[in-house]
Amino acid sequence: MKKIITRIGLFIISILIAYTLLVIVRRPSNDRNWNTDQAILPIITIDGDTVDIKNIRNFTYQSTTEYTPNYYDATYNISDITRVWFAVEPFLQNKIGAAHTLVSFEFRDGRYLAISVEIRKEVGELFSPLKGILRNYELMYVIADERDVLGLRAIHRKDDVYLYPIKTTPERAQRLFVSMLTRAQQLQQYPEIYNTIANNCTTNIAAHVNELFPERIPWDNSFLLPKSADEYALSIGLLDTDLPIEKARKKYHINERAMQFETDPLFSQKIRP
Repeated sequence: MKKIITRIGLFIISILIAYTLLVIVRRPSNDRNWNTDQAILPIITIDGDTVDIKNIRNFTYQSTTEYTPNYYDATYNISDITRVWFAVEPFLQNKIGAAHTLVSFEFRDGRYLAISVEIRKEVGELFSPLKGILRNYELMYVIADERDVLGLRAIHRKDDVYLYPIKTTPERAQRLFVSMLTRAQQLQQYPEIYNTIANNCTTNIAAHVNELFPERIPWDNSFLLPKSADEYALSIGLLDTDLPIEKARKKYHINERAMQFETDPLFSQKIRP
C-alpha cells in the first residue's frame, strides 16, 4: 500500500513539475503561424461615442474547414446600441456539458456585431479542454458579423445554437461593448494564454459584466461547463424572458431559421423569433 501511495505521489509531483515547465516555457505571443480564420486581429479605435473597427470577420462557409475569407470595416456610434444578446452553443459530440458562449450587440440602425472569446488556433490545431488547461493556446476576441459566427455554428457545425435577449438597459449594454472592445485592444499589445478553467469564453463575459456591475454574475459551475449557462443566466434574472428554460430554448433556438435565411441580407433580423 505504501508503494502505491508513493507512486501516486510521484505521479502528482511529475504532473506539477511538467505544468510548471509549461508555465515557464510557453509565453503568450501574437506572432505564430495562425489558422486563416484567426490570423487577422481587429483594429479598434474608440473616439468618444464613435468606434471604428477594421477587420470585422465575415467569412462565407462551405463547410467547417472550407471557407472564403472576407473582412469589412465599419463605424458605430456607441449610443446607438439598444440591446445585447447572449448565445449558447452546446457541443454536439460532447456529453459532459462543454459549450461555447458569445455575445452580440444590436444597434438602432438594424446592424448587429458579435464578439466571441476563443482560442487562437495555430495551423493544424484543434480545441482540447485538457490542452487548454496546459497553456497550449492564446486567447482571442473574434469580432465578427453574426452571419459568420452564428451561421458557422448553427449551419455547418450543426450544433444547437440558442440566442437570448439579455435583460438590461441600453446604457449598460453600451458600457459592456466598450469594455469588451477595450480588452480586445489590450490583447493586441499584451497577448494572453487561454485557460479552460480560468480564462475561457464564459469567464471573460462574466468578468466584463462584474467589472461594470459587481457581483451581478456570481461564480457558477456553468462557467466551466457552459452547456447550462442559459439556465443559470435565467435563474439570476439575466435573460429577458419569463419562460421556463425548456420553453425558452425552444423559442430562441435559431438553427432552422439560420439555415433558411443563410444568404438573406436580413439574416440577423430573421434568425430572431
